[in-house]
Amino acid sequence: MKVFITGATGFVGSHVAAAYAAQGAQLRLLTRSTSSLDALRELNAEIVQGDLRQPEQLRSALEGCDALVHVAADYRLWVPDPAEMYKSNVDGTRELLHIAREAGVRRVVYTSSVATMGFTKTTTIVNEATPVSEAEMIGHYKRSKWQAEQEAIAAARTGQHVMILNPTTPIGPADRKPTPTGRIIVDFLKGKFPAYVETGLNLVDVSEVARMHVVALERGTAGERYILGGENLTLKQILDKMAAISGLPSPTMKVPHAVAMAFAFFDETITGKLRGKEPRATVEAVRMGRKMMWASSSKAETDLGFQVLPVYHALRAAMEWFVANGYAPPFPQQA
Repeated sequence: MKVFITGATGFVGSHVAAAYAAQGAQLRLLTRSTSSLDALRELNAEIVQGDLRQPEQLRSALEGCDALVHVAADYRLWVPDPAEMYKSNVDGTRELLHIAREAGVRRVVYTSSVATMGFTKTTTIVNEATPVSEAEMIGHYKRSKWQAEQEAIAAARTGQHVMILNPTTPIGPADRKPTPTGRIIVDFLKGKFPAYVETGLNLVDVSEVARMHVVALERGTAGERYILGGENLTLKQILDKMAAISGLPSPTMKVPHAVAMAFAFFDETITGKLRGKEPRATVEAVRMGRKMMWASSSKAETDLGFQVLPVYHALRAAMEWFVANGYAPPFPQQA
């Protein structure tokens, strides 16, 4: 089986590519000219350069492929030009699906996000059937992923075999960028996490997310969404788990959302707009943090054989990888 994978240089995508390689698939991987290929060095794969903002360039790359696994996305909570995010995430997805259909690619797995689900400010655990609308999407990243997911659903309705996976918050080793969640881990390890806000996340082992990308090709139902999650935890619980693993202190000061919002506005204005650099805190992230992003993966468990794994091993693996690769200093409990 020949598989075309986008986003293979990213955190989730690199694990997905490795999972397909382990199954003996022939890999054709999309990279950008500016992408680091460190994550792909151990893979026997054909590398294709291109850009989702110019999807017509990818037509020849899709020829002869049995499957498309579309993991790539512009995943940032702050962008100087939001239009570029929509061009990649929405327009790029729509055109890539169209080209794949014309090229005769039989099956597609689209990696969406749990961000498209209907979260609230309560501890309600949502699933794929929880009512939600685009108006509830906070910020450009969530809105662009919502719109891209609608493109995937629309393609499935026309007869294209497109399955949609919605990972929660993946963690594990090799988060090279790192992702916003990876930055939380790095900041904690560097002692730059003095306080926390009251919010909730669902953490999932990235290895299980990758495995589901392989399984979904055969067991997934076209047009269906599948949440891939793990443990539902408050941010304080996550920090406490990292403290237990590392021996570093967990912050005890809880900051009201209003204070966090004021800091984010200041950081976004000074660091982002005036200095042109990515701020450490963003208004969008604080607004998102007002909602408890807790979710159920029961549908994926039933239909795909997904396993909800304890987060401890993935969290420890992530922390050790960041230390081993120079992102953070060794922690006390690393013997």
